[in-house]
Amino acid sequence: MSKIRYFLIAASMLALPLSALAQQVFEQPEQAAQALVKAIADNDSEALKNILGDDWRQYLPEDSVEQTAVDRFLRDWQVSHHIEQQGDSAYLNVGDNNWQLPLPMVKIHNGWSFDMQKAADEIDTRHIGRNELSAIGAMSAFVDAQKEYWAHGMNQYAQKIISSDGKKDGLYWPVKEGEAPSPLGPAFGQDHPGTDYHGYYYRILSAQGASAKDGELSYLDNGKMTKGFAMLAWPVAYGHSGIMSFMVNQDGVVYQRDLGVDSDALARKISLFDPDKNWQVVQSH
Repeated sequence: MSKIRYFLIAASMLALPLSALAQQVFEQPEQAAQALVKAIADNDSEALKNILGDDWRQYLPEDSVEQTAVDRFLRDWQVSHHIEQQGDSAYLNVGDNNWQLPLPMVKIHNGWSFDMQKAADEIDTRHIGRNELSAIGAMSAFVDAQKEYWAHGMNQYAQKIISSDGKKDGLYWPVKEGEAPSPLGPAFGQDHPGTDYHGYYYRILSAQGASAKDGELSYLDNGKMTKGFAMLAWPVAYGHSGIMSFMVNQDGVVYQRDLGVDSDALARKISLFDPDKNWQVVQSH
């Protein structure tokens, strides 16, 4: 059951096969859509193999799936569904919100079939878009958390995301029942493998460059960060988990820049909040 469920809720996170072998061909896209929905509803793996291609199984992991997503999709199908055709491509839209399944159908010489190459591209695009929106939101949350940290009576900004054991020298620290929560939660990203948040690494910056308001400036005074703060975020896997890198300081304006395929290496060399002409404003706090 889990392979089919994962197909629905995690398709946006997977690299589906670029070619599908022995896929079933349908006379009309409506027939293809109906066959796919029936296979999902019936938990019919053999039918899914026929519809999507012989090698679809290896791209759909066994775990991390919620049945609620399948139920929601099937419920939306019952509420409303229609085919949106664009030339030789067609898409299945379902539900009151007109949600579009990221599996396009294409017209070939003898009918219609699902195009897994285009599906992979669409899935990547949606996945990247969600991760980038999460990163922008995380930057704004960081600004709020730093201001809350100061207001906690620290009289300085945090230089770490996660506090040292037994201390409150970061924006997150564990609390006991009844205690006020820390400014950030434990899931917020950091900058080393396994600590990303929705496909992005995060690092606090302790100084700004010439392109920032008020010019070059260290945020540190006698070892304490009291003159400001900033953060940098960049994709873990450029082109897969994200494209844009982001930065923000205490003013709350989020900037973005495409650092390219070497984003990870380039971002790790950035030590200043320095939004020059290569960085564009994406959101004001």
